[in-house]
Amino acid sequence: DMRITVNGKPAQATDNITVTQLLTELKVDTPEYVSVELNGEILDRQDFGTTVVSEGDVVEFLYYMGGGAR
Repeated sequence: DMRITVNGKPAQATDNITVTQLLTELKVDTPEYVSVELNGEILDRQDFGTTVVSEGDVVEFLYYMGGGAR
């Protein structure tokens, strides 16, 4: 396993994991609505399956929620 930072907290992930696999491994809620920032750069959704996360990377999962109060 490797050490990464996810949303400001230390985390562990499988070596050579893609962003898509990381979303699954970390059981991220509604991954279809998550934007992913890797080391300060927002990734394009079509790159999630080919972008590999490396030791020491900083990953942020960003949720953009629309609408107002119910």
